[in-house]
Amino acid sequence: MGESGQWPEAQDADAFLHESDVREWDAEVGWVPPRPDAVALVLEAADLEAVFAAQRFARVDDLRLEALDDVTRYGGGSRELVMRSLRLELAAALRVTENAAGMMLARAESLVHSYPAVLESLSRAGVTVRHAEILVDDLDVLQPDVAAGLVGRALELAESLPVGSFRRALRRLIDRETAPSLTERHEAAVRTRRIMVEPAGDSMSWVHALVPSVEAHAIYGRVTQKAVVIRDHDRGTTRGGQSGDGSERSLDEIRADVFCDLLIDGTVPQHPEQARGIRATVVVTVPALALLGTEGVTDPAEVEGVGPIPIERARELAGNASGWMRVLTHPETGAVISVGRTRYRPPPELAKLVKWRADRCMSPGCGKPGLSSLLCKRVGVGG
Repeated sequence: MGESGQWPEAQDADAFLHESDVREWDAEVGWVPPRPDAVALVLEAADLEAVFAAQRFARVDDLRLEALDDVTRYGGGSRELVMRSLRLELAAALRVTENAAGMMLARAESLVHSYPAVLESLSRAGVTVRHAEILVDDLDVLQPDVAAGLVGRALELAESLPVGSFRRALRRLIDRETAPSLTERHEAAVRTRRIMVEPAGDSMSWVHALVPSVEAHAIYGRVTQKAVVIRDHDRGTTRGGQSGDGSERSLDEIRADVFCDLLIDGTVPQHPEQARGIRATVVVTVPALALLGTEGVTDPAEVEGVGPIPIERARELAGNASGWMRVLTHPETGAVISVGRTRYRPPPELAKLVKWRADRCMSPGCGKPGLSSLLCKRVGVGG
């Protein structure tokens, strides 16, 4: 209170409170709460994210239980059919893929019913969402009694370690606990091997492969050895003294090129004869006038499942590679002008056209290319 016996005049609600104002008022009002710094504000938002994520998991599980309860009470289909419908409904509502919705349902069920202590910690921001997801994903693949015995120690690690350190520490904890069953677990894990493609932008993509560790390191080692020889040849430093072509590719670039060459053009004698005849097949859509180089036409070519590629690359590929199906469209109407016939084991022309027109799976959030999905997922067949 000032000399006049009155409190300082209240500041406008929209006025920004400066540190100098705090110092001036401090002597009069006695104390002003400290203003949080930028890091504290970010941390507050992160804590709120964890709290709301815990609520979302709880409500997602309520949704799952409600759907299953309706099936039990009124009938209407098998559990698998109901869960598929629920995944699609949740995916459409949240604008995510069906797979992401399925993972959310599974994690919510585990947190609510198997690991309630983890959900409670998440609800008070004791762990982050990513900590909780890693914990659930790693423990759910274990036997229930083993997971129940590890969840307490795993939660202690999650509450004290950053995400990367926690993932490694949890993996070591699980490995020590499950060492006697390593053979059985590896045999089960081998059954999950697969490859996938992840778009990376600028007409580039990642190729991921989940394979046994021995094979993974063997692949990387062989590709690296070949890349070193090619690099030395390019630089003219081979033992034979042969000069190369002066290429400036890095070792990483050469590794990637060798990897593509081996998988696209390489053959394995041990494979069945039918498999040895398979070559890579990709669909490229090129505006006809752009392919002809018409002045003023700059529309890019489109590769199914990839996106636009430079028109020069499309011109190089469109007429020469027998593993490509050429689909030419009218630049104004989009009508199909020509569907290529040169292709490994070509399907009926109508099927090729339908797959091209419906170039992606139509499930919520799914971006799988048309040729990777069944035709019956897109076109209803009348009886």
